[in-house]
Amino acid sequence: MKTVACVIQDGFAPFEFGVACEAFGLDRSDDGVPNFDFRIVAPRAGVVRSKIGFSVNVEHDLSFAYEADLVVFCPLPREYWDRVDPLLIDLARDAVARDAWVMSVCSGSFILAAAGVLDGRKATTHWMYAHHLAAMYPQIDIDPDVLFVQDGRIITSAGTAAGIDACLHLLRQEVGAELTNRIARRMVVPPQRDGGQAQFIDRPIPVVATDSLAAVADWAVAHLRDDLGVDQLAARALMSPRTFARRFKAEYGATPAAWLARQRILHAQRMLERTELGLDQIAAECGFGSAAVLRQNFARVLGTTPTAYRARFSCTTDEAPAA
Repeated sequence: MKTVACVIQDGFAPFEFGVACEAFGLDRSDDGVPNFDFRIVAPRAGVVRSKIGFSVNVEHDLSFAYEADLVVFCPLPREYWDRVDPLLIDLARDAVARDAWVMSVCSGSFILAAAGVLDGRKATTHWMYAHHLAAMYPQIDIDPDVLFVQDGRIITSAGTAAGIDACLHLLRQEVGAELTNRIARRMVVPPQRDGGQAQFIDRPIPVVATDSLAAVADWAVAHLRDDLGVDQLAARALMSPRTFARRFKAEYGATPAAWLARQRILHAQRMLERTELGLDQIAAECGFGSAAVLRQNFARVLGTTPTAYRARFSCTTDEAPAA
C-alpha cells in the first residue's frame, strides 16, 4: 500500500477526518514507518465545509482516488444518507472492482451501502445508526456490536474513535505489528482494543469500588508463558474468580481468556518480527505450549500462518528493536 485517498464532502466530521490524516498522512519515517502518498479529495475540488463551522480548501477532486491503493470514506452527514452523491457511488464501486483497500469510518458505511458493494457482506457502523442502515439495506449483514469489520478488502468501522482501531488493523496487515505498535505509541492509543462498541451503548455505569485491574493485566503480560487462568489472576487481584471475571470484562471489554489469547498473539507477532527463534520456542514463550497450537491461533485470529507472517514482516536484519 503506497497511496491513500481520504474522501470528504460538505458536512464532514473533523474528528474522523483527523483520524485518517493521523494514521496515514503524517511523516513517521524517523520511526522507520514508510510514508504514504496521502491526499485529501472531494467530489469537487475547492472549499468543503465541516459540520462545526469551519472549512478546508481541498485541492484534489476524485481523480487521484481512482488510482489509490486505499480509499477512506469519512462519515456521511445524515441529510445525505438517502441521496448519496453519484460520484462517490461510482468511486466506491471502482475501488472494490479493482481490489483496492476500501475503508469507511462511522456513517461512511452508507456510501458503500448505496454503492451496493456491501451486499451479502458483513459490515458495521456507529451503533446509533445500525438500525437505520439495516432498514435501508437489509441485504447487508450488519453487526452493531463490534468496533470494525473486515470482509475481504473492505473495512467498515463503528463510530468516531473506532476509526482508529480500523486504521491500526489495516496498518498491521500492511506494515506489521511492530511498526503499527510504533504508530499507536505515537498516537498514544492501544495498538489493539478488545471488546466491541456494545460496551459504549447507553447503559447505567456500574459502581466500581476497587482500583483498576491494570496492575494485574501488566503482570499477566509479563508472564504470558505461564499457565494463566481466571483463578490465578483473581488470586493476584485478591478477588473471587467470579468477581474478577465480571470486573475484568467491564474494564477491558473481553473475558480474561479472550484478552490473554489476544496478548499472546501480539507477543508472538513481535517475536516473529524481531527474532529468529523457532516456532516451538516462540510458542513456549507466548504460552501456547506447542507450534501446532500457535499455528491454530494464528489461522483463527490473523488468517495466516506464523511462517507466512514472518516471511512478510521479519525485520531482524535491517532494523533496530523498537522501544
